[in-house]
Amino acid sequence: MTILCVRFQLPPAREADLPRLIGMLEEFTPVVQALPPDGALADLRGAERYFGRDAVELASLIRVRSLALYGVDCVIGAGPGPMLARVALRDAVPGVTCAVPEEQDAIAEFLADKPVAALPGVGAATARTLGDYGLDTLGRVAAAPLSTLQRLVGAKAGRELHEKANGVDRGRVVPNAVSRSLATERPFVRDELDSDRHRRALLSAAEEIGARLRALEKVCRTLTLTVRYADRSATTRSRTLAEPTAHSPDLARAAYGMYEALGLQRARVRAIALRAEGLDPADQASHQLTFDPVDEKVRRIEEVADRARAKFGPRAVMPGGLAGLAA
Repeated sequence: MTILCVRFQLPPAREADLPRLIGMLEEFTPVVQALPPDGALADLRGAERYFGRDAVELASLIRVRSLALYGVDCVIGAGPGPMLARVALRDAVPGVTCAVPEEQDAIAEFLADKPVAALPGVGAATARTLGDYGLDTLGRVAAAPLSTLQRLVGAKAGRELHEKANGVDRGRVVPNAVSRSLATERPFVRDELDSDRHRRALLSAAEEIGARLRALEKVCRTLTLTVRYADRSATTRSRTLAEPTAHSPDLARAAYGMYEALGLQRARVRAIALRAEGLDPADQASHQLTFDPVDEKVRRIEEVADRARAKFGPRAVMPGGLAGLAA
């Protein structure tokens, strides 16, 4: 086992601690890929030789250091590749690292009884399609002819699914920086049914994300919405923006679009979170020119509002729809 998949047990209020936890992992290996909001992949091939310990032993050290330095427990899966480590994470519990063996027969046995949805990248729709044909476990998918899978889910997806179900892990850990994302959350005092209040929370979050991006002179390429429900479950959706932006109205429109696509009907929502990902320097981003004077006017007003908020506080200027919210 050379790859760890670590999920830190961070409450929503402490998601900002993830960069420090990623830094702690980088003390073991420089090859760390952040998986916001609370996880990471770590390639320990060099670390195993350097520390003279295998991945499971290093996982124990990581957990102890996380608890000692930050008071944060974690669950860890280990495997020969990133995909297998992420599958192993599903069976891991705090204090016990779930490890996938390296032998091909043992990998096949480990995967055989897992549901299809245990594979990273397999969504609910694909799992339902396969389940309708009796392919509800990875063992059955692995035994199915490749041509059958390709007819059901498409040529490329069928080939990838067949390989993954047979334990072929072609993924790799791509080092990145967790600072390439910004997140904010709007919890409700009580489980909220009112869709208008949901939209006001989205607007407030989009305004904050936009202001923070502009203060850092960054733009984002992707916006992720997470809706947390009263039963502790959550739904996450991501949208790639038409162009990288830090413009709050553009972020709000994208957030509204993702929210409306969920089709929530009297859902009891506990919190709504937005995350801006794929951050790049604003001076390197392209912007589609427009002949609409309204758009240019709005952007100039936004610049003035940012200066006012910097001088008089974040609530000095705000959209009218947020004026009645408590400070």
